[in-house]
Amino acid sequence: MTRKVRTRIAPSPTGFLHLGTARTALYSWAYARHYGGEFVLRVEDTDVARSTQDSVDQILASMHWLGLDYDEGPIYQMQRLDRYRAVIGQMLAAGTAYHCYCTPDELTAMREAQKERGEKTHYDGRWRPEPGKVLPPVPQGVPPVVRFRNPPGGDVSWDDLVKGRITINNREIDDLIIVRPDGVPTYNFCVVVDDWDMAITHVFRGDEHVNNTPWQINIFNALGAPLPLFGHVPVILGDDGQKLSKRRGAVSVTAYEEAGFLPEAMLNYLARLGWSHGDEELFSRDQLVQWFDGQHLSKSPAQWDAAKLAWVNAHYIKQTDAAVLATLVVAQLKRLGIEATAGDSLNRMCALYRDRCATTVELAQWLAMYFAPVNPSAEDLAAHVTDAVRPAVATLRDKFAGIEWNKPSIAAAIKETLAAHALKMPQLAHAVRVLVCGRAQTPSVDAVLELFPRDAVIARLQSA
Repeated sequence: MTRKVRTRIAPSPTGFLHLGTARTALYSWAYARHYGGEFVLRVEDTDVARSTQDSVDQILASMHWLGLDYDEGPIYQMQRLDRYRAVIGQMLAAGTAYHCYCTPDELTAMREAQKERGEKTHYDGRWRPEPGKVLPPVPQGVPPVVRFRNPPGGDVSWDDLVKGRITINNREIDDLIIVRPDGVPTYNFCVVVDDWDMAITHVFRGDEHVNNTPWQINIFNALGAPLPLFGHVPVILGDDGQKLSKRRGAVSVTAYEEAGFLPEAMLNYLARLGWSHGDEELFSRDQLVQWFDGQHLSKSPAQWDAAKLAWVNAHYIKQTDAAVLATLVVAQLKRLGIEATAGDSLNRMCALYRDRCATTVELAQWLAMYFAPVNPSAEDLAAHVTDAVRPAVATLRDKFAGIEWNKPSIAAAIKETLAAHALKMPQLAHAVRVLVCGRAQTPSVDAVLELFPRDAVIARLQSA
């Protein structure tokens, strides 16, 4: 490869950017960055009936959240129709494409007859021009399609970057429709013209496209265009062993953002779903770019593992600056109907609780007690706020009213109360946690209470 490396991601805006496409985008981006090349975002919106602006917006938001910056784009196929029509005109003139006037009913009858004869169903070439062949009369009122004149024999072969050598005989594929009756060109044609015009050198995509590749290679050859190198990445399987897709079990990338995952964790986890660098499980974006040279891509499907993603995310939450977490927690609290402001107090809360959380949603659920009333369960109240402990809670409440409000003074007040009432730490600490925090388990009780306003703690202890 002597050309400058140029990769692309080309999602269809007929739904959200799902995990499989995000992983392909990541591989394409990392490969371009590794080799000092360029990464292009193209929006394949020729499916006019199903493409929506909401889907475009979600795709762009997902790319931005993941930090997959692109050097060109977004480029929209529907803005390139004049270019496609010009190429179609050249192909018709050169005889590498032709008009076909078969109606849908004729095509259905053709397929049914082939099935009855036990043959593979494919277009039979009735409108394909051949030397000495007499074509049917052109029917009135039937808008034609344009078909690509596929080579009638020989093989299509390529060295796949993931799967190795792949060979498919041309008799296995028929004359592909490249322009619909409404004049809009089809995917397999547009993608070739786009990759040609945009000088794409490497195409990473899901292995559902393997069957499209022979047609695309033949169209590249018919146009005299340089071929990119193809790498077909195996699918991602869900918990049920079935392929994740827009129609089956897939969740949008932005849904993971809302669910409290960090982009660094998603990049790390997605990269490992089908690629490896030794035994490394956790690595930075810079390390990924340094290591991703297109080798070590798995030929086998990857299994989505929600527990593994949560583990990776928990690692990154622990590593994330508390002030950054605080900004994310404000947004999560707002989804819970709780207003909070980022600042030093919230930063300290995040620093205290982040080691306990796998997502920012969990972190926000912990910190909600600082901003909204708590409702301890009847079971916790009965188990921990007992008649034996209530006098000590009252003593502690009175002590809290007269001390400096900091961790050492809170710890000293608790110790004095324990001594006065001959109690052990768990007896009093659990009761205080239930009353103030709404739960019996928290980090160190003095560290937890310090982050509350004194008046809030005293008021909650009053309910004992």
